[in-house]
Amino acid sequence: MTTEFSRRGVLVAGLAVGATTATSLAAGTSLAATPGADHGGGSAATASAGTAFTSATVIDPASGRVRPDTTVLVRGDRIAEVGRTGQVRVPAGAAVVDLRGRFLIPGLADMHTHGYAEQIDPALCVANGVTTVREMSGTAAVRDWRHRIEAGSLLGPRYTIGSRIIDGAPTVWDPTMLSVLSVADAEQARQAVRQVVAEGADFVKVYSRLSPPAYRAIVAECRRLGVEFAGHCPDEVPITEAATLGQASVEHMFWTAIDTSGEEERLRARIARIRLETGDYSGWFAAIHPVEWSAAHSYSPAKARQVFARLAERRTRQVPTLVMHHGLDNARTLDLYADPRARYLPAPMLAGLQYALDELYLKDRAPAEDGQWAAMFGHRLRMVGELHRAGVPLMVGTDVGTCGTYPGFSVHDELGYLVEAGLSPMAALHAATAEPASFLGARTGRVARNYAADLVVLEANPLAAIGNTRRIAGVVVRGRYLDRAALDGLLRGVEEAAAAISASAPGGAVPAVGCPCHGAAPAGKGRRGA
Repeated sequence: MTTEFSRRGVLVAGLAVGATTATSLAAGTSLAATPGADHGGGSAATASAGTAFTSATVIDPASGRVRPDTTVLVRGDRIAEVGRTGQVRVPAGAAVVDLRGRFLIPGLADMHTHGYAEQIDPALCVANGVTTVREMSGTAAVRDWRHRIEAGSLLGPRYTIGSRIIDGAPTVWDPTMLSVLSVADAEQARQAVRQVVAEGADFVKVYSRLSPPAYRAIVAECRRLGVEFAGHCPDEVPITEAATLGQASVEHMFWTAIDTSGEEERLRARIARIRLETGDYSGWFAAIHPVEWSAAHSYSPAKARQVFARLAERRTRQVPTLVMHHGLDNARTLDLYADPRARYLPAPMLAGLQYALDELYLKDRAPAEDGQWAAMFGHRLRMVGELHRAGVPLMVGTDVGTCGTYPGFSVHDELGYLVEAGLSPMAALHAATAEPASFLGARTGRVARNYAADLVVLEANPLAAIGNTRRIAGVVVRGRYLDRAALDGLLRGVEEAAAAISASAPGGAVPAVGCPCHGAAPAGKGRRGA
């Protein structure tokens, strides 16, 4: 496959924030309508009376309760009543959906995403029961998605949107590829916080190469302005310090390994000697992986208990993004085009992800090293299990935008990895529902009175097998019920939109793209050995 690149192309293509095209009608606005309608339609009278979901087995991870033969009455975008079937009065004119033999759970959350395109991401989230999303590197385009979703002209989940990345100087990102704020000192860091808050960010996104003084200045400015900060743990900042200073969530598992090493002091000395040029993200991987590998082999259970106790005490959320790590740690096994979910992604995005796989993940990684990388994923799974047992709150996040991840679909992959790590299915569901709601301070994530009517109807019991979260019979988003036929129509619309975007790629050029966490390297830059 021949791939053409330009720096301007990287900025505008790959659909990282997607341009609005005529295909948006197929994937988005055609299913945007008044909340409360059943099966994607219904009269105004029916919408006013609400929808009664009867005879369901309700699973509420926030309380840990399983309630058989339950009716949930939805009015508008809220849950009006929850009770035993026959004891909840169903108003005259209400739509009735019989869920006998089916299971009802809260809508799922993806707490770490990077949007592709308005024709793709929102619809795929809804089709997969994902009704809450935290966008980790916000743009004006994604904020426009949220505005139109809230106005009812675009169907999609509830969005919380972070700032542009604030990284150190030099930043690992090429600023011609991504709008990133690179700060060299404390004053620049404080100014960057003020700038992104003025741009409308819900929280400040911190990144890997921030110096300790710049990071601490961000903390101080966020406190002054009353905004949270979240993201990567800077390489030179211990995760326990980030927790003590109030970082709301730590993304990924890179730094967790280093902090739990019995040789942390020696490893931090190695980290302090890392020198990277602007835009050398591949160099960061090459430099940090050997440190992380050494950390895994010097893992200290006693040290881990101390670190995890601090995270639990501070309620610092860990977002493991295991699905991203699985792709990174098993990169040679990925076949992006063979995955049946690939049909929902435009060709320019798939080509960009393939470029990232070849040039960022696998370039200079010898096949003989593959076993070492795969073993690193096993260590991550063990750490996630220990984090959970230590009481550290976990949240489901996928890092959509990296190789092997797909909007909406990958939330179910992540749930599976959490169970593989040792969480019960109920605990995994808690990480995708109640914990994100608590973190966001939102009345979502529960099947309870006066909570948001964001729900997923399942054909089979997810507590018996977590993979049953994929067996979706219907989704309620903001009070609007979409049955299986409507969801299938939504998926067909996304597939058609992806094909139309692929056909209209300007000049046939396929740009390099990726997520603002581990995306494609700039054209022309090589990668030092991993």
